[in-house]
Amino acid sequence: MAIQDIYPTALRLLGRPVLVVGGGPVAARRARGLLDAGARVTVVAPLSCAALNALANAGLLDWQPRPYRSSDVDGVWFVQAATGDSAVDAQVAADAEAQRVWCVNASDHEASAAWTPAVAVVDDIKIAVNAGGDPRRAMALRDAVATALETGDLPLRRHRASGIGATTGTVALVGGGPGDTGLITVRGRRLLGQADVVVADRLGPRELLTELAPDVRVIEVGKTPGHHPVPQSDINRILVDEALAGHRVVRLKGGDPYVLGRGGEEAEFCRQQGVEVEVVPGVTSAIAVPAAAGIPVTHRGLAKGFSVVTGHEELSEVPARADHTVILLMGVGQLRESAASLACAGLPAGTPVGIVENGYLPNQRVTIGTLGTIADQAEAAGVANPAVIVIGDVVRVSPFAPSHFKTADYGTTSPNAPRVLAR
Repeated sequence: MAIQDIYPTALRLLGRPVLVVGGGPVAARRARGLLDAGARVTVVAPLSCAALNALANAGLLDWQPRPYRSSDVDGVWFVQAATGDSAVDAQVAADAEAQRVWCVNASDHEASAAWTPAVAVVDDIKIAVNAGGDPRRAMALRDAVATALETGDLPLRRHRASGIGATTGTVALVGGGPGDTGLITVRGRRLLGQADVVVADRLGPRELLTELAPDVRVIEVGKTPGHHPVPQSDINRILVDEALAGHRVVRLKGGDPYVLGRGGEEAEFCRQQGVEVEVVPGVTSAIAVPAAAGIPVTHRGLAKGFSVVTGHEELSEVPARADHTVILLMGVGQLRESAASLACAGLPAGTPVGIVENGYLPNQRVTIGTLGTIADQAEAAGVANPAVIVIGDVVRVSPFAPSHFKTADYGTTSPNAPRVLAR
């Protein structure tokens, strides 16, 4: 049998009687697959393996503990011959052929009237791969296709309604990370590939929008400091209206939707309006962007904790110590006031400060100074949002830090060594 002789199709076996001849592991795997398809499975075999016994004991199939008879194929819709005895399997196949019943002969794929493909399921998609009767080759191809679907590299979007009477769509709040397309989660990427409508922020992974199908609508709702062209109440309403129109909606956000991203408000509004909503966490910029500049937010011997704030008025509530990292988001415009607030709280003027603009993007830039100098440095360099500001001794670890910032106790070999600034 050549692959050109195959007519690919999918059998709907729900409630239909099928026959499995054989009691070994292959028969058990085939029986399990048939049960998953909803078939009424009868197994004929003098002995059965533990897996088949478990299915029979659970009442999921009918096991006939005896040798095969030709009459066993009477009235069935599909047959699987998997005894391991080529003569018996050939007889089963011949009997099925005589009654025009499709039969898979596990002993002789060339003589088999049907082949069992390698199968994987991703969401409501079932992938079936035939590879010229080579099961390992088929499994390798199946796994590759399944992975591409899981990661969103292949389109998952529906073009027909998902079911009779299905009129309400869904909303997914997807954290896209700091902007690099490789930092979105696998789940987020998959949902983006299924979307009918994408409601997009300015700081999400924008390049992924260019990969969407031409008929996917992108609604721009991005905000800049002091300029919110689409109010949050309107964004909430857009999400619900599009879902109620039957669309799969992805709210593509930068960072994590639940970290200073107003995702909680959007999710609450959707649920109040009876719209199903899923929240997909993202790589938050508060931690990821410093890492892009080689700055850990905690580091043994330097800092055990960190605080994330968005304005200088909150700084009075965080520890004013160089060994407690302070991360400022959306803080460039108030950097001078924030530095002054921390200094008044007792943080030394020599405390290192790092600013990372456009983290992970080609135009990333790092500016490093101290609490006493950073505002003037940022002004002179024209530092602008999006940027993450890191204040504390962890900035000393960055490869971008000047040599005189280095300390004697980065490593973990002597974590209790006193902090000594290099001169």
